[in-house]
Amino acid sequence: MTWAFPLRTSSRCPKALTGNSLVRSTRIFNAAGFGTALIDAPSDFHGNDGLADFRTSAQHAEDIGKVITDLRTRTQGMVRVVGTSRGSISAADAATRLSGPSATDGIVLTSALMSGQSPARKAWVAQTVFDLPLEDIRQPLLVIGHAGDKCIRSPPDLMGRIAARARPIRQQVVTVSGGPGGDGPPGLSACEGLAPHGFVDQEAEVAGGITRFIRGERY
Repeated sequence: MTWAFPLRTSSRCPKALTGNSLVRSTRIFNAAGFGTALIDAPSDFHGNDGLADFRTSAQHAEDIGKVITDLRTRTQGMVRVVGTSRGSISAADAATRLSGPSATDGIVLTSALMSGQSPARKAWVAQTVFDLPLEDIRQPLLVIGHAGDKCIRSPPDLMGRIAARARPIRQQVVTVSGGPGGDGPPGLSACEGLAPHGFVDQEAEVAGGITRFIRGERY
């Protein structure tokens, strides 16, 4: 079984994103018997805007679908897509658009972007998972947020809206608590991996819950 993590880094090496909660958790998933694949951005999206509005496009989903197909062919196993923070938009894009051999066998969204900034200078900055047809999600769905997340883009009290719109065969919404609290007031500066937004110092707990859910158990 393999995890595919949609990421973005200007260094063209996803492993360089050491602050990303999923990158930090790969060794935990590997120890549990899961393979992991870190998906970087296409070569023409390595500028300051990263993937910009490409995350909600059909082409982006097709790119992820090609990775899923390749992983499934090479491993003969199931493939799940996990996205955190802005990567949750990429994961949801793939889950709502792909079908057949390129479709994911499940989707996990952590610290999903659920609140946009409509007055933002660049329209894509306001994109959230709610811009996608979540009702088309049929695969098992796990949504995880942190009670102490002060990022204004990922308020945990909105996770229920994802569950209400999606139509998966199985789903669970989990609010994590504890761990070191983030300092400072709510804002965009709290959208970082080494904070409750990234489940800092709680990687083993969250990764363990994800693996249990994927194996058919409760988080």
